[in-house]
Amino acid sequence: MTQSYQSFGVIGAGAWGTALAQNLAVAGRDVTLWAFEKDTVDSINKAHENTAFLPGIALSPSITATQDLTALVQCDALLSVAPAQHTRSILSTLSNEKALTGKPVILCSKGIEISTREFMSDVLSETLPQVVPVVLSGPSFAIDVAKGLPTAVTLACKDEVMGAALVQAVAAPTFRPYLATDVLGAEIGGAVKNVLAIACGMVLGMGLGRSAHAAIIARGFAEMRRLGKKLGCDPETLTGLCGLGDLVLTCSSEQSRNMSCGFALGKGESLEKILAARTSVTEGVASAPALKKMAESLDVDMPISIAVADILAGDLNIQSALVELLAREHKTEVL
Repeated sequence: MTQSYQSFGVIGAGAWGTALAQNLAVAGRDVTLWAFEKDTVDSINKAHENTAFLPGIALSPSITATQDLTALVQCDALLSVAPAQHTRSILSTLSNEKALTGKPVILCSKGIEISTREFMSDVLSETLPQVVPVVLSGPSFAIDVAKGLPTAVTLACKDEVMGAALVQAVAAPTFRPYLATDVLGAEIGGAVKNVLAIACGMVLGMGLGRSAHAAIIARGFAEMRRLGKKLGCDPETLTGLCGLGDLVLTCSSEQSRNMSCGFALGKGESLEKILAARTSVTEGVASAPALKKMAESLDVDMPISIAVADILAGDLNIQSALVELLAREHKTEVL
């Protein structure tokens, strides 16, 4: 008999976690949303609005917010939407919860852990080996999903039966998930595009034009494909929503935290000032150094991604990075 998923626990009440909770409520699911901040819990439960991270969006009264993470373990499935660099510490608190055995944990954070250079599925397998890893990724701004604007994403699960059931559970009239089985491929697209979006922002912030912007997207996509091939993922995965689709969205709108960060850097602002003015995490900033080390250790040619990491670290200025990229040896265009 096919498993039915009715109750969902969402770990993380930032903009994306709140938007996903709202979508699940619209889909008719029972939703418990965990937040670290008491003020956020109170705002959601009393005013039905996340005033700190998703202001102006009326949330379904059926969403219950809590500071008790263990309240989520009885749910049929969990969504992990905590920032990538905090995912390990948060999930580790549930490591002894036997009630989670065999349940799906849908990873919705897009990043690479700095200390280990691991993707979130690796972090999940080490902290909660009793659960089934699933990845939800694709071109989806939190505000669009929360407003009920049309959105399509990839839901990757190695167990196709479980994946199909989850697709049915999370789908809503304006939220369309497509099933895939390549969990790692879906993660690669989501993590790498954040770093490339910073590069695209820099190009536009410096006033280098849309031609240069398009070149960064295309050659950045080649870098993403090369890394995916090296790590053994299905090359077709990255041509879909979780790869190319997410890359195009994130690299083309200042609504993206990563792209807007790069844009400000291109305008001459300091990274410290940019990040200090934000309440939400800019995942590409954290993922860039891990991605650089990963590329170098695997001997994968990723010059744009590495340049971004060096700029963020203060080891290279944007003008010098541009000169170096343009001075690279001429070669045949290959992915």
